[in-house]
Amino acid sequence: MLRKLGIGLLLLLLLAGVSLAVWEPLTTEAPAAPSFKPTDVKIARDRFGVPHIFGKTDADVAYGVAYAHAEDDFSTLQEVLAMTRGRAGAMLGQDGAKIDYAAALLDIRTTTARDWPRLPKDVQALFAAYAAGLNRYADKHPDEVRLSKLFPVTGEDVVAGFVLRSPFFFGLDSTLGSLVEGKEMGREGGPELDATGKIVPRKDTPLGSDPAANGSNAMAVAPSRAADGATRLVSNSHQPWTGGVAWYELVVHSEEGWDFAGANFPGSPYPFLGHNKYLGWTNTVNRPDLIDIYQLVLDESGENYRFDGQWRPLEAKRVWLKVKFGPFVLPVPRMVYRSVHGPVIRNAKGAFAIRYAGIDQANMVTQYYRLNKAKNFAEWRAAMAGQGVPATNFIYADAAGNIGMFYNAMFPDRPAGYNWRGILPGDRSADLWTKTLPFDRVPTLVNPASGYVMNANNTPWVAAGPGDELDAAAFSPLLGIEDDMSNRASRLIDLFEASGQIDEARLKAIKYDTAYAKTGYAKAWIDRILALNLKGDAELAQAQALLRAWDWNLDGKGQGDALALMVLRPANRVHYQRLAERPDPRETLKEAADHLQKHFGTLDPKLGTVLRLRHGEGDHRVDLPLDGGNDTIRASTLWDVEPDGRLKVRHGDSFIMFVTWGKDGKLKSESIQPFGSATTRPDSPHYNDQAPLFVRHQLKPVLFDPAALWATKPRVYRP
Repeated sequence: MLRKLGIGLLLLLLLAGVSLAVWEPLTTEAPAAPSFKPTDVKIARDRFGVPHIFGKTDADVAYGVAYAHAEDDFSTLQEVLAMTRGRAGAMLGQDGAKIDYAAALLDIRTTTARDWPRLPKDVQALFAAYAAGLNRYADKHPDEVRLSKLFPVTGEDVVAGFVLRSPFFFGLDSTLGSLVEGKEMGREGGPELDATGKIVPRKDTPLGSDPAANGSNAMAVAPSRAADGATRLVSNSHQPWTGGVAWYELVVHSEEGWDFAGANFPGSPYPFLGHNKYLGWTNTVNRPDLIDIYQLVLDESGENYRFDGQWRPLEAKRVWLKVKFGPFVLPVPRMVYRSVHGPVIRNAKGAFAIRYAGIDQANMVTQYYRLNKAKNFAEWRAAMAGQGVPATNFIYADAAGNIGMFYNAMFPDRPAGYNWRGILPGDRSADLWTKTLPFDRVPTLVNPASGYVMNANNTPWVAAGPGDELDAAAFSPLLGIEDDMSNRASRLIDLFEASGQIDEARLKAIKYDTAYAKTGYAKAWIDRILALNLKGDAELAQAQALLRAWDWNLDGKGQGDALALMVLRPANRVHYQRLAERPDPRETLKEAADHLQKHFGTLDPKLGTVLRLRHGEGDHRVDLPLDGGNDTIRASTLWDVEPDGRLKVRHGDSFIMFVTWGKDGKLKSESIQPFGSATTRPDSPHYNDQAPLFVRHQLKPVLFDPAALWATKPRVYRP
């Protein structure tokens, strides 16, 4: 009897194991594939492997974009697609399940299903063709498909990826994380307000009154400031070097007039930044207050919330997160809630509804496409006025000599009388905004007298330097526009103001600057370390002396660079994220000193010995020295500590592009990436081929003109 029971139990466990291994794909229904058939598509790979996609129609080009990107990084593309289907957990485990929860909470598929039929027909065609290109690659390479029934994908799936990722660029991830964990919320963007909505005078913090930031740099120089009368644009985005928001370089040419060179993220049929023949732009993250949190009043059952004196049912839906665990996929139930305000998170402190810019809309997919095809400043501004992209600064330049900074944001049309920086009452409609302000209300600076515009994730008021400031008083504090300054912004202003006429060489020197300004949070933090009483601790006293003699430049040439790099990062992190915590100067100094002594046997190793560009394994590995820091214009923003103590950079200067329209109208552009165009294909010659140039501050030609491309005899094929 016991033996039979044991065998029965074993069979039951075996059956349960098999069920857990196969239930997820069996319960998944794949959609019908889009019916798009390409007319004429060619892919030409230049000597760095960058794809130049040629097509008879724009849709043909989008098909080729998908196929070329899949050739280089099909693995990451699949991760992005899994997110749009609520299957990231089945592919990536717990981290993916968190994304699936966010997608369910934001209800992205309902938004996409509603908005897809409303999109212009040419936009629908573009996305359907892109999906068809991904399906084509999956059909030809079934051994590379990571998740059963992930393919075919549809244009609607691809649009859902935009809806999901867009709000996370202005901080929704931090808001969701704090609410889910019941933590104290970080400081929101813009000046602090009291309960009635009036500005509270800002106070200095122990780390200075100007919080730091890490992120992108952007700059444009007008002909009036150029030694040769040219117009110049520098795109210097700071993104992760691998993964779902890593840049992918491409050039597109359509017989329907779509010609563009730039970069996109996995899951996009077009570049997000770069240039065409007539104009170009780049982006930096801005951080206005675009998220509002409302505390709901629930009844005793917890199933209803009070709104304008009446009880309304709190929408509740059970979702099953699919979480990969070894060979199994476990079904994990979670509840998602929604009120009239938006998604709701319940924690030990209560129920909190979230409302954010661009909520429940997919218009960004149209705006990016229209920007790509704009042929002059008027067309470009008309596309911007469409307001689909919820937030991000745009730095613009064109062949006609125009430059501009646009603090793009879908500002909520908030009524006065409330503290929009804090938790709002959720039981009344008076503080529930339903509209956003038009594009002509965003801070804009076009063709300033200084002859330049720049942004480095700082307040927009100082985009063109002293004497050309925007009038901050002309904009309501209800907009929540940040008043932060980063070291990068301070340095850019100092360098532009001191430079006189700027030629190509000088602009490149500005972009690759590695210094810290002796102002703001950096000076306040270093002063705190230098003020420590370290008598009795010889090692820390020596470290303190190194910092006292440091030349404030992370160029890898002077003393103390590695130590300064490590002690500055915690201060930058706390202030950029607007955290309440404050790093301890003595502990920070000791941690850095102990690390350097343990792994390098000295407090003063060369910066390039410590800070590294590392990618790949074995024969495919690169391991090269880097310079800069997490808030220098030459940015090495975030790193992982390797077993040998080296700091492996994973985020910072990523896709860099220099664009020049000469006085004669002739276009020239150059670019570079940290690794190469095929970052997940170790056997590709383009896995790491740009890395030696990247670490030496060198660029490669873009070859935007097809004649220049053909002259190099690229590899040409049809997908």
